Amino acid sequence: MSRIHITKFANNIHLITLIIFGLITLPAHAYLDPGSGSLIIQGVIGAIAAVGVTMKLYWHKIKLKFSGHKSSDIESESTESASTKDQ
Repeated sequence: MSRIHITKFANNIHLITLIIFGLITLPAHAYLDPGSGSLIIQGVIGAIAAVGVTMKLYWHKIKLKFSGHKSSDIESESTESASTKDQ
């Protein structure tokens, strides 16, 4: 067997093992107190805030990517408008 076949075989074994362990579940008898719920809510709010800040920081690049304009075109237009403003 070649190295590629061994790697694919190992990946398949890992996947099958995960599926089996996912299907065989036992009761956990766990208790989630209000503090645990609060922690989960804080994590979700923090993740939403992080995504918002990241979007704010990279909004110009994201907008350029979806608008189809090249950044050099936008930069040349902004420098031209700045030079006409000065005159």
